[in-house]
Amino acid sequence: MITNRSVTIVGGGLAGLTAAIHLSKIGLQVIVIEKNEYPKHKVCGEYISNEVLPYLNWLSLNISELNPTHISKLDFSTPNGKLINCDLPLGGFGVSRFTLDAFLCKKAIENGCEIVQDNVDDIVYENDVFTVSTLKNRVISCEIVIGAFGKRSNIDQKLKRGFIQEKSHWLAVKAHYSGEFLNDLVGLHNFEGGYCGVSKVENNVINICYLASYESFKKYKSIEEFQSQIVSKNPHLKQILDTSKMLFETPLTISQVSFDKKASVENHILMIGDTAGLIHPLCGNGMAMAIHSAKIASELIGDFYTGKIKSREELEKKYIAEWNANFKKRLRIGRVLAFILQKRKVSAFFMKIMIEFPSLMPFIIKQTHGKTIDVK
Repeated sequence: MITNRSVTIVGGGLAGLTAAIHLSKIGLQVIVIEKNEYPKHKVCGEYISNEVLPYLNWLSLNISELNPTHISKLDFSTPNGKLINCDLPLGGFGVSRFTLDAFLCKKAIENGCEIVQDNVDDIVYENDVFTVSTLKNRVISCEIVIGAFGKRSNIDQKLKRGFIQEKSHWLAVKAHYSGEFLNDLVGLHNFEGGYCGVSKVENNVINICYLASYESFKKYKSIEEFQSQIVSKNPHLKQILDTSKMLFETPLTISQVSFDKKASVENHILMIGDTAGLIHPLCGNGMAMAIHSAKIASELIGDFYTGKIKSREELEKKYIAEWNANFKKRLRIGRVLAFILQKRKVSAFFMKIMIEFPSLMPFIIKQTHGKTIDVK
Protein backbone atom coordinates (compact mmCIF):
# COMPACT_ATOMS: atom_id res chain seq x y z
CA MET A 1 0.00 0.00 0.00
CA ILE A 2 1.32 3.44 -0.92
CA THR A 3 0.51 6.36 1.38
CA ASN A 4 0.71 9.91 0.05
CA ARG A 5 1.75 12.71 2.37
CA SER A 6 3.15 16.23 1.96
CA VAL A 7 6.09 15.61 4.31
CA THR A 8 7.69 12.48 5.72
CA ILE A 9 9.87 12.88 8.80
CA VAL A 10 12.29 10.03 9.44
CA GLY A 11 12.90 10.00 13.17
CA GLY A 12 10.58 11.05 15.96
CA GLY A 13 12.98 12.52 18.48
CA LEU A 14 13.15 16.11 19.64
CA ALA A 15 13.85 17.70 16.23
CA GLY A 16 11.54 15.42 14.25
CA LEU A 17 8.54 15.88 16.54
CA THR A 18 9.06 19.64 16.73
CA ALA A 19 9.06 19.85 12.93
CA ALA A 20 5.93 17.65 12.80
CA ILE A 21 4.07 19.95 15.18
CA HIS A 22 5.13 23.06 13.23
CA LEU A 23 4.26 21.65 9.80
CA SER A 24 0.89 20.29 10.92
CA LYS A 25 0.14 23.65 12.54
CA ILE A 26 0.50 25.34 9.14
CA GLY A 27 -1.76 22.78 7.48
CA LEU A 28 0.55 20.19 5.91
CA GLN A 29 -0.02 16.43 5.98
CA VAL A 30 2.82 14.90 7.99
CA ILE A 31 3.86 11.34 8.75
CA VAL A 32 6.59 10.61 11.32
CA ILE A 33 8.37 7.25 11.24
CA GLU A 34 10.05 6.41 14.55
CA LYS A 35 11.58 3.05 15.44
CA ASN A 36 11.03 3.36 19.21
CA GLU A 37 7.93 3.48 21.38
CA TYR A 38 7.14 6.46 23.59
CA PRO A 39 8.08 7.14 26.31
CA LYS A 40 11.75 6.11 26.15
CA HIS A 41 14.91 7.31 27.86
CA LYS A 42 17.66 8.60 25.57
CA VAL A 43 21.31 9.52 26.01
CA CYS A 44 21.05 13.29 26.30
CA GLY A 45 22.18 16.19 28.49
CA GLU A 46 18.51 17.17 29.03
CA TYR A 47 19.25 20.88 29.40
CA ILE A 48 17.54 23.33 27.01
CA SER A 49 18.46 26.98 26.63
CA ASN A 50 15.64 29.49 27.14
CA GLU A 51 16.35 30.85 23.65
CA VAL A 52 13.70 28.45 22.29
CA LEU A 53 10.86 29.39 24.67
CA PRO A 54 9.15 31.94 22.35
CA TYR A 55 9.07 29.33 19.59
CA LEU A 56 7.71 26.61 21.88
CA ASN A 57 4.99 29.03 22.99
CA TRP A 58 4.15 29.72 19.33
CA LEU A 59 3.75 25.97 18.85
CA SER A 60 1.28 25.99 21.80
CA LEU A 61 3.66 23.85 23.84
CA ASN A 62 3.33 24.75 27.51
CA ILE A 63 6.55 23.29 28.88
CA SER A 64 5.57 24.31 32.43
CA GLU A 65 3.12 21.37 32.36
CA LEU A 66 6.16 19.08 32.59
CA ASN A 67 7.43 20.72 35.82
CA PRO A 68 10.94 21.41 34.47
CA THR A 69 13.71 22.76 36.63
CA HIS A 70 14.75 26.35 35.94
CA ILE A 71 18.51 26.61 35.48
CA SER A 72 20.41 29.88 35.76
CA LYS A 73 23.93 29.00 36.94
CA LEU A 74 26.92 27.05 35.61
CA ASP A 75 29.77 25.27 37.37
CA PHE A 76 32.71 24.43 35.10
CA SER A 77 35.73 22.43 36.25
CA THR A 78 38.95 20.91 34.94
CA PRO A 79 39.97 17.29 35.69
CA ASN A 80 41.94 18.35 38.78
CA GLY A 81 38.93 20.20 40.18
CA LYS A 82 39.68 23.83 39.43
CA LEU A 83 36.26 25.43 39.36
CA ILE A 84 34.69 28.44 37.68
CA ASN A 85 31.08 29.38 38.27
CA CYS A 86 28.95 31.99 36.58
CA ASP A 87 25.42 32.97 35.68
CA LEU A 88 24.04 31.67 32.39
CA PRO A 89 23.24 34.68 30.18
CA LEU A 90 19.85 33.37 29.04
CA GLY A 91 19.35 30.50 31.44
CA GLY A 92 17.53 27.33 30.56
CA PHE A 93 15.41 24.49 31.87
CA GLY A 94 15.84 20.80 32.58
CA VAL A 95 13.41 18.14 31.41
CA SER A 96 13.98 14.47 30.59
CA ARG A 97 13.68 13.13 27.07
CA PHE A 98 11.45 10.40 28.52
CA THR A 99 8.88 13.05 29.42
CA LEU A 100 9.51 15.63 26.70
CA ASP A 101 9.38 13.32 23.67
CA ALA A 102 6.14 11.72 24.86
CA PHE A 103 4.66 15.20 25.38
CA LEU A 104 5.67 16.27 21.87
CA CYS A 105 4.33 13.05 20.35
CA LYS A 106 0.93 13.63 22.00
CA LYS A 107 0.84 17.19 20.64
CA ALA A 108 1.79 16.04 17.13
CA ILE A 109 -1.03 13.48 17.12
CA GLU A 110 -3.48 16.11 18.39
CA ASN A 111 -2.39 18.29 15.44
CA GLY A 112 -3.27 15.49 13.01
CA CYS A 113 0.17 13.97 12.38
CA GLU A 114 0.45 10.26 11.78
CA ILE A 115 3.08 8.60 13.98
CA VAL A 116 4.26 5.19 12.78
CA GLN A 117 6.48 2.86 14.81
CA ASP A 118 8.70 1.29 12.17
CA ASN A 119 12.23 1.29 10.75
CA VAL A 120 12.95 3.07 7.49
CA ASP A 121 14.70 0.71 5.11
CA ASP A 122 15.34 3.03 2.18
CA ILE A 123 14.67 6.51 0.81
CA VAL A 124 14.64 6.89 -2.98
CA TYR A 125 14.39 10.24 -4.75
CA GLU A 126 13.28 10.07 -8.38
CA ASN A 127 11.37 12.40 -10.71
CA ASP A 128 11.05 15.02 -7.95
CA VAL A 129 9.25 12.55 -5.64
CA PHE A 130 10.49 10.62 -2.61
CA THR A 131 9.56 7.00 -1.97
CA VAL A 132 10.18 5.94 1.63
CA SER A 133 10.00 2.21 2.36
CA THR A 134 9.98 0.59 5.80
CA LEU A 135 10.85 -2.81 7.20
CA LYS A 136 7.14 -3.49 7.79
CA ASN A 137 6.55 -3.10 4.05
CA ARG A 138 4.98 0.32 4.23
CA VAL A 139 5.64 2.68 1.31
CA ILE A 140 5.15 6.44 1.58
CA SER A 141 5.22 8.79 -1.40
CA CYS A 142 5.90 12.45 -0.63
CA GLU A 143 7.37 15.66 -1.93
CA ILE A 144 9.57 16.48 1.08
CA VAL A 145 11.60 14.26 3.42
CA ILE A 146 13.15 15.52 6.65
CA GLY A 147 15.98 13.50 8.17
CA ALA A 148 15.74 13.51 11.96
CA PHE A 149 17.16 10.07 12.69
CA GLY A 150 19.76 11.15 15.20
CA LYS A 151 23.48 10.75 15.65
CA ARG A 152 24.04 7.59 13.62
CA SER A 153 21.66 5.48 11.54
CA ASN A 154 21.46 2.82 8.86
CA ILE A 155 20.11 5.62 6.62
CA ASP A 156 23.45 7.43 7.03
CA GLN A 157 25.10 4.29 5.67
CA LYS A 158 22.65 3.99 2.78
CA LEU A 159 23.30 7.61 1.83
CA LYS A 160 27.07 7.01 2.16
CA ARG A 161 27.45 10.16 4.21
CA GLY A 162 31.03 11.26 4.72
CA PHE A 163 31.23 11.06 8.50
CA ILE A 164 29.85 7.51 8.60
CA GLN A 165 32.90 6.25 6.71
CA GLU A 166 35.21 7.37 9.53
CA LYS A 167 35.46 5.58 12.86
CA SER A 168 34.51 7.82 15.77
CA HIS A 169 36.35 7.57 19.07
CA TRP A 170 33.64 8.80 21.46
CA LEU A 171 31.27 6.91 23.76
CA ALA A 172 28.32 8.55 25.54
CA VAL A 173 26.89 7.34 28.87
CA LYS A 174 23.80 8.58 30.69
CA ALA A 175 21.76 7.67 33.77
CA HIS A 176 19.31 9.26 36.20
CA TYR A 177 20.10 9.49 39.90
CA SER A 178 18.53 10.49 43.18
CA GLY A 179 20.57 12.70 45.45
CA GLU A 180 21.37 16.28 46.39
CA PHE A 181 22.02 18.76 43.60
CA LEU A 182 20.90 22.36 43.20
CA ASN A 183 17.83 22.80 41.01
CA ASP A 184 19.12 25.97 39.33
CA LEU A 185 22.60 24.64 38.47
CA VAL A 186 24.14 22.84 35.50
CA GLY A 187 27.59 21.38 36.07
CA LEU A 188 30.03 20.79 33.24
CA HIS A 189 32.98 18.86 34.64
CA ASN A 190 35.98 17.54 32.76
CA PHE A 191 37.86 14.34 33.47
CA GLU A 192 40.77 12.70 31.70
CA GLY A 193 39.50 11.82 28.24
CA GLY A 194 36.01 13.20 28.61
CA TYR A 195 33.35 15.63 29.81
CA CYS A 196 30.34 15.23 32.10
CA GLY A 197 27.16 17.27 32.38
CA VAL A 198 25.07 17.25 35.55
CA SER A 199 21.70 18.93 36.08
CA LYS A 200 18.25 18.35 37.53
CA VAL A 201 15.19 17.41 35.48
CA GLU A 202 11.58 17.02 36.61
CA ASN A 203 10.63 15.06 39.76
CA ASN A 204 13.83 16.02 41.59
CA VAL A 205 15.88 13.64 39.41
CA ILE A 206 19.55 14.28 38.60
CA ASN A 207 20.65 13.61 35.02
CA ILE A 208 24.32 12.67 34.65
CA CYS A 209 25.53 12.33 31.07
CA TYR A 210 29.13 12.12 29.96
CA LEU A 211 31.21 11.68 26.84
CA ALA A 212 34.38 9.60 27.04
CA SER A 213 37.06 8.80 24.51
CA TYR A 214 37.11 5.14 23.58
CA GLU A 215 40.88 5.18 24.11
CA SER A 216 40.47 6.00 27.81
CA PHE A 217 37.41 3.80 28.32
CA LYS A 218 38.68 0.57 26.73
CA LYS A 219 41.21 -0.01 29.52
CA TYR A 220 38.43 -0.79 31.98
CA LYS A 221 36.08 -3.76 32.27
CA SER A 222 32.87 -1.87 33.03
CA ILE A 223 31.24 1.54 33.22
CA GLU A 224 31.31 1.30 37.02
CA GLU A 225 35.07 0.71 37.03
CA PHE A 226 35.66 3.54 34.56
CA GLN A 227 33.60 5.93 36.66
CA SER A 228 35.39 5.03 39.87
CA GLN A 229 38.89 5.06 38.36
CA ILE A 230 38.67 7.94 35.86
CA VAL A 231 35.50 10.03 36.09
CA SER A 232 35.73 10.31 39.87
CA LYS A 233 39.26 11.70 39.73
CA ASN A 234 37.51 15.01 39.26
CA PRO A 235 36.63 15.78 42.91
CA HIS A 236 33.35 17.48 41.99
CA LEU A 237 32.18 14.44 40.02
CA LYS A 238 33.37 12.12 42.80
CA GLN A 239 31.28 14.01 45.35
CA ILE A 240 28.19 13.87 43.12
CA LEU A 241 28.55 10.18 42.26
CA ASP A 242 29.39 9.13 45.83
CA THR A 243 26.30 10.83 47.26
CA SER A 244 23.82 9.82 44.52
CA LYS A 245 21.97 6.60 43.81
CA MET A 246 21.38 5.44 40.23
CA LEU A 247 17.70 5.04 39.32
CA PHE A 248 18.33 2.98 36.17
CA GLU A 249 19.19 -0.71 36.32
CA THR A 250 22.12 0.02 34.01
CA PRO A 251 23.35 3.23 32.34
CA LEU A 252 22.38 3.95 28.74
CA THR A 253 25.23 4.07 26.24
CA ILE A 254 25.87 5.11 22.65
CA SER A 255 29.10 4.32 20.84
CA GLN A 256 30.58 5.85 17.69
CA VAL A 257 29.42 9.38 18.58
CA SER A 258 30.73 11.62 15.81
CA PHE A 259 31.38 15.37 15.91
CA ASP A 260 32.62 15.46 12.33
CA LYS A 261 31.00 17.87 9.90
CA LYS A 262 27.72 16.71 8.38
CA ALA A 263 25.88 18.08 5.37
CA SER A 264 22.54 19.72 6.15
CA VAL A 265 21.11 18.45 2.84
CA GLU A 266 21.85 14.96 1.47
CA ASN A 267 20.14 13.48 -1.59
CA HIS A 268 17.56 16.31 -1.32
CA ILE A 269 16.69 15.31 2.26
CA LEU A 270 16.65 18.24 4.71
CA MET A 271 18.61 17.16 7.80
CA ILE A 272 17.73 18.59 11.21
CA GLY A 273 19.01 18.18 14.76
CA ASP A 274 21.88 15.77 15.37
CA THR A 275 21.38 14.36 11.86
CA ALA A 276 22.75 17.63 10.47
CA GLY A 277 25.47 18.28 13.03
CA LEU A 278 26.09 17.25 16.62
CA ILE A 279 27.14 20.14 18.83
CA HIS A 280 29.89 19.37 21.30
CA PRO A 281 28.74 18.88 24.92
CA LEU A 282 31.07 21.68 25.96
CA CYS A 283 28.58 23.99 24.25
CA GLY A 284 25.75 22.49 26.28
CA ASN A 285 23.10 23.48 23.78
CA GLY A 286 22.29 20.53 21.52
CA MET A 287 18.60 20.33 22.42
CA ALA A 288 17.95 24.00 21.68
CA MET A 289 19.84 23.66 18.41
CA ALA A 290 17.69 20.68 17.41
CA ILE A 291 14.50 22.63 18.12
CA HIS A 292 15.79 25.68 16.24
CA SER A 293 16.80 23.61 13.21
CA ALA A 294 13.27 22.16 13.08
CA LYS A 295 11.90 25.70 13.03
CA ILE A 296 14.18 26.78 10.18
CA ALA A 297 13.32 23.76 8.02
CA SER A 298 9.60 23.99 8.75
CA GLU A 299 9.36 27.68 7.91
CA LEU A 300 11.15 27.18 4.61
CA ILE A 301 8.99 24.17 3.74
CA GLY A 302 5.96 26.33 4.47
CA ASP A 303 7.31 28.97 2.08
CA PHE A 304 7.87 26.24 -0.53
CA TYR A 305 4.25 25.09 -0.35
CA THR A 306 2.85 28.63 -0.48
CA GLY A 307 4.99 29.48 -3.51
CA LYS A 308 7.31 31.99 -1.82
CA ILE A 309 10.10 29.56 -2.61
CA LYS A 310 9.79 28.60 -6.27
CA SER A 311 11.85 25.40 -6.53
CA ARG A 312 13.42 22.56 -4.59
CA GLU A 313 16.85 23.92 -5.50
CA GLU A 314 15.98 27.27 -3.92
CA LEU A 315 14.57 25.51 -0.84
CA GLU A 316 17.76 23.52 -0.34
CA LYS A 317 20.04 26.52 -0.88
CA LYS A 318 18.08 28.62 1.60
CA TYR A 319 18.11 25.85 4.19
CA ILE A 320 21.87 25.34 3.89
CA ALA A 321 22.42 29.09 4.20
CA GLU A 322 20.16 29.36 7.25
CA TRP A 323 21.75 26.34 8.90
CA ASN A 324 25.24 27.73 8.43
CA ALA A 325 24.25 31.21 9.61
CA ASN A 326 22.78 29.87 12.84
CA PHE A 327 24.96 26.87 13.73
CA LYS A 328 28.26 26.71 11.82
CA LYS A 329 30.05 29.06 14.21
CA ARG A 330 28.72 27.27 17.29
CA LEU A 331 29.91 23.90 16.03
CA ARG A 332 33.34 25.30 15.22
CA ILE A 333 33.72 26.88 18.67
CA GLY A 334 32.72 23.60 20.29
CA ARG A 335 35.47 21.77 18.42
CA VAL A 336 38.02 24.42 19.42
CA LEU A 337 37.04 24.21 23.10
CA ALA A 338 37.28 20.42 22.98
CA PHE A 339 40.77 20.64 21.49
CA ILE A 340 41.91 23.11 24.17
CA LEU A 341 40.61 21.07 27.07
CA GLN A 342 42.17 17.84 25.81
CA LYS A 343 45.62 19.43 26.01
CA ARG A 344 46.72 19.60 29.65
CA LYS A 345 49.13 22.53 29.40
CA VAL A 346 46.85 24.52 27.13
CA SER A 347 43.88 23.70 29.35
CA ALA A 348 45.74 24.86 32.48
CA PHE A 349 46.62 28.16 30.81
CA PHE A 350 43.03 28.55 29.59
CA MET A 351 41.66 28.03 33.10
CA LYS A 352 44.16 30.49 34.56
CA ILE A 353 42.95 33.16 32.14
CA MET A 354 39.32 32.32 32.91
CA ILE A 355 39.89 32.61 36.65
CA GLU A 356 41.63 35.98 36.25
CA PHE A 357 38.94 37.27 33.90
CA PRO A 358 35.65 35.65 35.03
CA SER A 359 33.59 37.69 32.55
CA LEU A 360 35.09 35.57 29.76
CA MET A 361 32.95 32.56 30.67
CA PRO A 362 29.57 34.24 29.98
CA PHE A 363 31.08 35.63 26.77
CA ILE A 364 32.07 32.13 25.60
CA ILE A 365 28.64 30.79 26.53
CA LYS A 366 27.03 33.48 24.37
CA GLN A 367 29.17 32.33 21.42
CA THR A 368 27.82 28.77 21.68
CA HIS A 369 24.21 29.75 22.36
CA GLY A 370 21.92 31.62 20.02
CA LYS A 371 19.87 34.69 20.71
CA THR A 372 16.22 34.33 21.69
CA ILE A 373 14.48 32.91 18.63
CA ASP A 374 12.25 35.31 16.72
CA VAL A 375 8.86 33.94 15.74
CA LYS A 376 7.17 35.14 12.55
